[in-house]
Amino acid sequence: MSEPLVIIGNGMAATKLCEELGACGLGRYSVAVVGAEPGLAYNRVLLSDVLAGKLPATDLEMKPASWWAKQGVTLLYGTPAASIDRESRAVVLADGRRLPFSRLVLATGSHPIRLPLPGADLPGVTTFRDLADVSALLAAAKPGVRAVVIGGGLLGLEAAIGLAGAGVATTLVHLMDRLMERQLDATAADLLRQAVEARGVTVRLQAHSAAIEGESHVTGLRLADGEVLPADLVVMACGVRPNADLARATGLTCNRGVVVDDHLATSDPAIFALGECAEHRGMAYGLVAPAYEQAHVLARHLAGKPAAYPGSVVSTNLKVSGVPVFSAGDISGEGAQDIVLRDRAHGIYRRLFIRDGVLAGAVLFGDTADGLYFLDLITNRTPIAPLRAALAFGRPALAA
Repeated sequence: MSEPLVIIGNGMAATKLCEELGACGLGRYSVAVVGAEPGLAYNRVLLSDVLAGKLPATDLEMKPASWWAKQGVTLLYGTPAASIDRESRAVVLADGRRLPFSRLVLATGSHPIRLPLPGADLPGVTTFRDLADVSALLAAAKPGVRAVVIGGGLLGLEAAIGLAGAGVATTLVHLMDRLMERQLDATAADLLRQAVEARGVTVRLQAHSAAIEGESHVTGLRLADGEVLPADLVVMACGVRPNADLARATGLTCNRGVVVDDHLATSDPAIFALGECAEHRGMAYGLVAPAYEQAHVLARHLAGKPAAYPGSVVSTNLKVSGVPVFSAGDISGEGAQDIVLRDRAHGIYRRLFIRDGVLAGAVLFGDTADGLYFLDLITNRTPIAPLRAALAFGRPALAA
């Protein structure tokens, strides 16, 4: 008899886990995937391209229905999980059905952060997280519409550039003094700002959102200094928080996310978590690459093969409307030497951070072709002494 394996969440992490389980052999398990969204898993990274009209929503689908059928996976989407009965080992769905499990995987992703601003419940205020959000924005993106996007991180940039690409007059407001302050140094952030503004987005830095104006609908965003930015749409794209709601309600150990060990197991050895909802060694990664690494490890562990997750080196690769930015590792600069390459004529900037003889972090703008090469050096802690003279020129120069 196959053991029932239930995966809650039908996003990118769950899809990758099923793919990895297929590679390891699914014979031991009968797999069911439960999802709250009404369709097949899709690529959230490309939502801004749908918003900008560059891709139809159907192109985001990660795997066709035939692939899931061939894998032997039962899909139950459009019906969210309501609770977990740990005592009887069952997932209770919102419609009352019960799915027994011998192993359960939480791949519940994240919630978008909604700032508790006055007026945040007005029509015209939305987040930028899923296809439903994009559909609402597309319906509202008509000629003459003005939008304000709150948040200068990855989500905010994707939303702002997507709206501008759809012909909406868009202003991006950010509390900090530079865009993507966690991933970029001041120079790269300034280059990014210029590139974003060249794509039709007005950028306002060090702008503190105070309230959303309007009575029956949004009319503007009021800043802390009293200035009101006219707006028909306000998009909150200022980050996400792990969706640990089910885990917390059923008594699993949670901090920001669902706490997992090196096998991605929670405080209940029959229940696992991966992706944006999981917290490993104090880190809750809100990115795709760590989720895929976790899926590989978890699939092997569930298949009875040796595997352990050591954590991930965080990297960001921004590819929105041709804005090429890459960041990886520790770019704080504390106790590090740096190598800087700047080609103003071609808009290329590279800054590499070296600590204890290895590459600790990298920031690239304008040419990110060597991003994965630098990420590999960071991850493997490769000694760079023999490479140092030509390191900033990347793999091709070193190979030559």
